Amino acid sequence: MTTSKASESAASSSAGAAGRPRLVSRRNARRSRSASVRRRRRSSSIVLLLGLLATGVMWTVLAPGGNATETPDANEAVRQGRALFAQGCATCHGLNAQGSSEGPSLIGVGAAAVDFQMSTGRMPLAAPAAQADRKDPLYSETQIDQVEAYIQSLGGGPEDPDLTDADLNDADLAEGGELFLANCAQCHQAAGAGAPLTYGKFAPSLSQATADQVVEAMRTGPESMPVFGPGQINEEEAVAVAAYVRHLQDAPAPGGASIGKYGPVPEGLVAIVIGLGALLGVCLWIGARQKL
Repeated sequence: MTTSKASESAASSSAGAAGRPRLVSRRNARRSRSASVRRRRRSSSIVLLLGLLATGVMWTVLAPGGNATETPDANEAVRQGRALFAQGCATCHGLNAQGSSEGPSLIGVGAAAVDFQMSTGRMPLAAPAAQADRKDPLYSETQIDQVEAYIQSLGGGPEDPDLTDADLNDADLAEGGELFLANCAQCHQAAGAGAPLTYGKFAPSLSQATADQVVEAMRTGPESMPVFGPGQINEEEAVAVAAYVRHLQDAPAPGGASIGKYGPVPEGLVAIVIGLGALLGVCLWIGARQKL
């Protein structure tokens, strides 16, 4: 029995000795796996950092340049324009220019419509009427530009043409006259003197209209005027019409007094009333002298 116990103890000790290396090998395998995982994670982190660094360098080199001062200036103009709009325009056009029962929506009308209405003094309107009259502008050019920037930021639209004397001098004056007679003279008269329309409306005189205002009126169609888009009158033709209107304003009257440039009807009326009236007066005076 002693021998059997000794053999059993020897067997157990040999089994324990055989089990220990297995446990050690498992631990070593786990450690090696965890070390390899850590190494892979470090490698992935390094690759990611290098990729981000390369992306930043490429963006710095290849990104388009810009002027950082333009955006704040534009935003400041929009902010000032919004304040001016809330003070003088929102009562009729709504706080967000969405329109109301007193005034139309201004979203999408563009800076050209704002410049035309405000530079001619038609807006802001003191009281509702069939049509707004031209008067001295209430706002300065800077304030008008600010309101333009605000309205333009809401939904785009036709922009202020900003024509120069060089643009008008280079325009085709003959073509402008043909276009004016074909599209504008029916309401504004051939000499741009204006004429009454229906329901208290009228085509205003163009004697004070600037070149910018002529183009703005064609593009936006204020009051009863139709809109002439680029498909009907392109940019060069619009400038030619503006040049012709300026020619009408500066053209001399070789026949004498222009009598408001209202055309042959008032001129004939003046000739009949004044000319024939004067002749009749002379005849009566001669007859009275003969009786004496």
